Amino acid sequence: MNDASQCLDIGAIHNVCLVFGGPYSNRQAMQCLLAEVQSRNIAPDHVICTGDVVAYCADPQVTVDLIRDYGIHVVMGNCEESLAADADDCGCGYDEGSSCDLLSVQWYQYARERLSRGAKRWMSSRPRSITFQMAGRRFQVVHGGVSSINRFIFPSTPSATKREELDLSTADAIIAGHSGVPFSEFIDDRLWHNAGVIGMPANDGTPRVWYSVIAPEQDGIRIEHHALSYDHETAAKSMRDNGLPEEYVLALESGLWPADDVMPTTDRLRRGMKLAGDTLRWVGH
Repeated sequence: MNDASQCLDIGAIHNVCLVFGGPYSNRQAMQCLLAEVQSRNIAPDHVICTGDVVAYCADPQVTVDLIRDYGIHVVMGNCEESLAADADDCGCGYDEGSSCDLLSVQWYQYARERLSRGAKRWMSSRPRSITFQMAGRRFQVVHGGVSSINRFIFPSTPSATKREELDLSTADAIIAGHSGVPFSEFIDDRLWHNAGVIGMPANDGTPRVWYSVIAPEQDGIRIEHHALSYDHETAAKSMRDNGLPEEYVLALESGLWPADDVMPTTDRLRRGMKLAGDTLRWVGH
């Protein structure tokens, strides 16, 4: 993971940075997020995606094109890795035979057949890690964990596990995706941050999706979790019209995942509990 040839260093960011994960082939959510980026007047090279551009929803090629055309930085996720290699499955790390594993067969094949060769080549060239500096802190962006592209790290994953992952990095902060749930946790004056994803709700019983804004301040860094409302009805209809799994169509509408067997028990018990958009401040260095 720390091989320099697999890492993109984008240097120092002195203004606002917007981070999001998992567009998941959700064209409507991606278009809505781009409108948010424009309304905030954030430069494209200050926008970072934690990977899995393509997954459950109905518009894989269009979603890739929107991101490529806008010039957003994208870390390689397990879906990029698998689709670029024309692998037989998404490499998400689901337990074999689990609900998520069985449902992934249909959407993965749908995406695999609809992506152009150019899109797959672009996926193969994504860095496995992106680094940047802000207000004296060094950030490393990965997909799942530092140790593994598809490691699930959730809010209730033990802090000791997050500390082990942070210890594998030279960064002060890890920004990760994959788990689909927004959260931040400070560990020994270091930060584990997940912006959430925009392609699917956060299992909180609302159709909202999530991104985050990170900004330097005079005495440190401000980290904001933001919910995003978008045209989820059209996204769901498009999935139904294309014969994609009804379980994920209902997830767009209800805000509840079809299965949560990848989650620790504590996080499963939070199913359907509406999330709030937190703001944190990381002071000094």
